Amino acid sequence: MAKEIKSVDYGLEKIFEGAQDFLPLLGTDYVELYVGNAKQAAHYYKTAFGFQSFAYKGLETGSRDVVSYVVKQDKIKLVLSTPLNSKHPMNEHLAKHGDGVKVIALWVEDATQAWKETTSRGAKSYMEPTTESDSNGEVVRSGIHTYGDTVHIFVERKKYDGVFLPGFEKWESEYNPEPLGLKYVDHMVGNVGWGEMNDWVKWYEDVMGFENFLSFDDKQIHTEYSALMSKVMSNGNGRIKFPINEPAEGKKKSQIEEYLDFYEGPGCQHIAVATDDIISTVQGMRARGVEFLTTPPDTYYAAAPDRLAEFDHEMKEDVEILKSLGIMIDADDEGYLLQIFTRPVEDRPTLFFEIIQRMGARGFGAGNFKALFESIEREQELRGTL
Repeated sequence: MAKEIKSVDYGLEKIFEGAQDFLPLLGTDYVELYVGNAKQAAHYYKTAFGFQSFAYKGLETGSRDVVSYVVKQDKIKLVLSTPLNSKHPMNEHLAKHGDGVKVIALWVEDATQAWKETTSRGAKSYMEPTTESDSNGEVVRSGIHTYGDTVHIFVERKKYDGVFLPGFEKWESEYNPEPLGLKYVDHMVGNVGWGEMNDWVKWYEDVMGFENFLSFDDKQIHTEYSALMSKVMSNGNGRIKFPINEPAEGKKKSQIEEYLDFYEGPGCQHIAVATDDIISTVQGMRARGVEFLTTPPDTYYAAAPDRLAEFDHEMKEDVEILKSLGIMIDADDEGYLLQIFTRPVEDRPTLFFEIIQRMGARGFGAGNFKALFESIEREQELRGTL
């Protein structure tokens, strides 16, 4: 008899015993992207992904050098920031990388202690503990460098009742398309250079107290033409998960190499966001113009029932509907998951999004790797970068 399967809900209890959890982390606070035009980027994420207007910082609020729009959907907050003059150092990041993720901000109880714990273990400081305040209270933030030009900022907001952060005002607009069911950041994937993956795995273990709970080598992640290696890092409660990818030798250029070429270094490759109803989420996103990777072949979907039966799982969703939308299916001992990947959302083939629905499964779609990477290779071939 098939087991009853429910959506995964990551609480605060420890599920990965190998994680040291000396920070500890409560969840993703926000993700900040440096972009060429924050106003237009905010409009895109509202229109296409169903984010809502949330907070704003700019000339009208007294910010003379940077404008930031914050959009929100359930627990996900994206901060979209653009420099207001040519001298701001943000321009260097934009010139080198194009639009991309600069800050992966993590919610903590004590930002000062988180900074001390990580810097004492070898992290390079990005921002010493700083208290920011306004009439709504105070926020303490601190930060450290991670791979490439990416940083982690620790956010302590237990004494703050404002909309987002001091310096921001509530952003209200008449244009607020309906949300599309995106709930929280499930994981964020970092691409690093040749031979660097294990160094960053050790860094997350030693500096952040994470556990490497899944590993995939080039024998598991390969196609006829290309390969890569990946290790998944997580904090103890599973709310913060960072897979780290590096290229591996293949006949042609892998998607990781393409990313490193166009981003001009290591960085965040994709943001995976969770939903409880991937069919309606993807239908809504497609209707609003979001483009997804090409659909796996018919043989992939023909084999799906056997993959589920192997673990004695019964899927609630109709395979034909999943097939029509290009949604992929994988299963493990705990349940199954459904996932789909957008095409790159920037002009450079760098950052993209994953939409994931976890029905018990805590894995990363290992059974989908071959179909996924063949789909990406078809896109690379069109771009002339394979």
